[in-house]
Amino acid sequence: MRVLVVEDYEPVRSSVVQALAEEGFAVDSAENGRDGLWLAQSGDYNVIVLDIMLPDTSGIEILQTLRNAQQQVPVLLLTALGAVDERIRGLNIGADDYLIKPFALAELLARVKALVRRSYGDGTTIIQVRDLQIDTNARTVSRNDAVIELTAREYNLLEYFARRRGQVVTRSDVWQSLYDMQSESSSNVVDVYVGYLRKKLDTPGQPSLIQTRRGLGYVLEAE
Repeated sequence: MRVLVVEDYEPVRSSVVQALAEEGFAVDSAENGRDGLWLAQSGDYNVIVLDIMLPDTSGIEILQTLRNAQQQVPVLLLTALGAVDERIRGLNIGADDYLIKPFALAELLARVKALVRRSYGDGTTIIQVRDLQIDTNARTVSRNDAVIELTAREYNLLEYFARRRGQVVTRSDVWQSLYDMQSESSSNVVDVYVGYLRKKLDTPGQPSLIQTRRGLGYVLEAE
């Protein structure tokens, strides 16, 4: 999934970006409020990790601008230990969660994953599609109880299809959700990775779990 990190302190920003990337997230980042607001308004993110104290434009101002524009992307605020009033204000404006500095990266990752699940209406870490089971916390996949080894990019694509199971997903949808702004877009890459997934997931002689809708995109069949 795709995450935006807005944090002015470079060591924290780099650590958070690296940790999210290692978990398979596509990550964009900004070091000030002005750039952060621009990215938040122009990108399609599953979660925004937003520091409150930022140059140019504060995290609270960014959050308020997004909510006033009816943008409901989940927002995790990063706050200082003593900033109780700011945390309360942020939650009242529409923040979904907050984390107090200094924090453990493992906790931040867990909170981001929980916000992603919530945004898709999933209350569990397990996604079941027929005989295919995806554990979004452990990032493991099995079919008929047989473990399927996937690369990080293959897994990300499968989880995205699974969260939108039964819906047609276009190549553009995939790029907007799984790749950061530094990635060079190519619809052929999506086709290639769908091919990889089919080889690993499908049973010979049986219909593919991932169906092509010619001229539209792909759909992971729920039935």
